[in-house]
Amino acid sequence: MNELIFRGKDRYRPSWSHVAILAVLLAVEGAAAAVQLGATGFYWLLGGTAVLVGLALLITLRSWTAVGAAGISICWGIGRARTHPWQEIRWIDVRETRGEYGTTRMARITLADGRRRSLPGLQHSDTYPGPDFDVDFQRVVNWWELTTDQALRFRPPRRLRDRLSPTALGVVLGILLSVVIVAVVAVRS
Repeated sequence: MNELIFRGKDRYRPSWSHVAILAVLLAVEGAAAAVQLGATGFYWLLGGTAVLVGLALLITLRSWTAVGAAGISICWGIGRARTHPWQEIRWIDVRETRGEYGTTRMARITLADGRRRSLPGLQHSDTYPGPDFDVDFQRVVNWWELTTDQALRFRPPRRLRDRLSPTALGVVLGILLSVVIVAVVAVRS
C-alpha cells in the first residue's frame, strides 16, 4: 500500500467571508484600542494580535499526518513529528463534535496506554468540508487492520469527555463559576 499523507496546508483554505469578518473585528479592536489605550497600547495590541494570528496560521499550515509501514506519524506544526508504531495503536475511530458552527468529525487513534491522539489534516467540518473524509478514514483503518493482529485491537471505554458535549461542559462550568462568585461575594459581605 502507498503511504498516505494528510497536510494542513492542503486542507485549510480560509474563505473570503471569514477573512472579511476577521478584518472587521480587527478594525473594531484597533479603533477601541486606539481610543482607550493610546498609541503605545494600540501598537502593543496590534503586535500581539499579529503574533497570535501568525502562530495559529503557521501551526495550521505546518500540521500533517502520515500513514505508512512504520505506523502513524503526527506533526502539529511545532517541533518534530511523533511516530506511533502500529503495535501501539489499539483503536481508530472518529470523534464527532457538534457546536455553534456545525458538526466537526476528526479521526483519532487510541494508544496502548489509553492516550488518544487526533490526526491533524484528517477531519471534516462545515467550515472546512472534506469531501473524501470517509474514504480517507477507511484507508487509514485498512492500513491498521493489515498491519496489526486482531487480538491487539479493542474499543476503549468511553470517558467522561466523550459523553459530554462542549455545550454541556460550558453550562456546567458556567454554573460552577457562578456558585464560586456568589460564595466569594457572600463571604466578603
